[in-house]
Order: sequence, then C-alpha cells, then structure tokens
Amino acid sequence: MDKLAMTDALMAAKLAKGLSWETIGSDLNMSPVWVASACLGMNSAPAEKAKAIAEYLEVGPEVATALEVYPTKVWDQAVPTDPLIYRLYEVVGVYGDTLKQVIQEKFGDGIMSAIDFSMEVDKIEDPKGDRVLLTLNGKFLPYKSW
Repeated sequence: MDKLAMTDALMAAKLAKGLSWETIGSDLNMSPVWVASACLGMNSAPAEKAKAIAEYLEVGPEVATALEVYPTKVWDQAVPTDPLIYRLYEVVGVYGDTLKQVIQEKFGDGIMSAIDFSMEVDKIEDPKGDRVLLTLNGKFLPYKSW
C-alpha cells in the first residue's frame, strides 16, 4: 500500500467514525497535529504508533505498515489556491524575511529545524471573532564554518 492509498483509507475511516484530529490525538495520547500529518502521509510513524492509529481507526495492518514508511515530502510548488493554505503562504511571503532577520538577531546565522519540531493549533475565543493561535517550536540549528 502506498501513502496515497493509506491516506484515503485513514480519511475514510476518520469520516465514517465522525472523529476529529483532536479526539484521535487525545484518545491515543499523541499530538493531533502530528497524527494528522502522519495520516496525510507527510511523516512516518514508529511501529507502535502506527499500530495504535490503525487499530483505533479499525483499518488493516497494511495501513499500519504504510504509516511506518518514510515519506517523500513533496508538495505542489505552485501558489496554493485553498484560502487557508494560501493565507499561511501569504504569511511566509510577507513576514518570512522579517522572521529570518529577527530569529538570526536572537540566535545567530542558522535555521529553525522542522525535524526537531512541534506544532500546536489552539482556538482563542474573542468577542470580536475567534482567533487561531499557531505555535511553531523548532530547534535552532546554527550554520557551521569549516
């Protein structure tokens, strides 16, 4: 089973059970953001987590095996058209250089890891309209001289 078929099976099971990523993550004691990413094929899952996800969603062992496969992280390089994804793309386009400058002033010349990384999505209720709080937490990796 490839990652695309795996994702189709997992998404169908999630929909059939009426589950949210928040519920799945909570019930499995895993980050809902990480579970969603693994189920969408963008991260591999260690064997025990793959088995737990597959059993929880009542999909076959071939899905658990596919969850363990290391992904090829490729996405469409065109400007995204989905409004939510486009806005995130816009944030990076508008604030990317700003974030780079501020991070490098604080840490030096380097990057924020997306490997040693976690992310959370929270809802902040506000009378003027609910707010989305994204927390990106990545290890700083300095560039080395040699």
